Amino acid sequence: MQALSADQYDRLNRLAQAWERTFLEAARREHGYNARLGVDALCFQPQEMPSGDRGLLGALITPVSLSLALVPEANDALPPGEGARLTLALPSGRYPFEAVSLAGGEWLWQCVLLEDLADLYSVQDGSRLAQRLIAQVMAPAAAE
Repeated sequence: MQALSADQYDRLNRLAQAWERTFLEAARREHGYNARLGVDALCFQPQEMPSGDRGLLGALITPVSLSLALVPEANDALPPGEGARLTLALPSGRYPFEAVSLAGGEWLWQCVLLEDLADLYSVQDGSRLAQRLIAQVMAPAAAE
């Protein structure tokens, strides 16, 4: 696992904060809202994007979901437009992502994998789940 730079960690922290500013109030009203969880960007690693540009791929955990998130490495990357889609081929398969605009001009590609996190009792449980998710996503698919 490659260590990220301080600038990359700062960027991921800004994205998590932008998600909170954009969605947290509405998320609190959702049936599956888990007040024990926060918003965090975890387990990010460099990843080539379908465009050939460099990005960061990891897990985005929120009080309502656990997602794969793909973030362009360039801070000035223009958003593709709300609802734009891309498919990313990873070792375990192909994953559909959708562009999501966030507060402050931030944006990311998101692939929601779990929407029921009610059985998580702490931030640490969420972190462990995110680590397992990334390990499985980055492992080659089992041969049939």
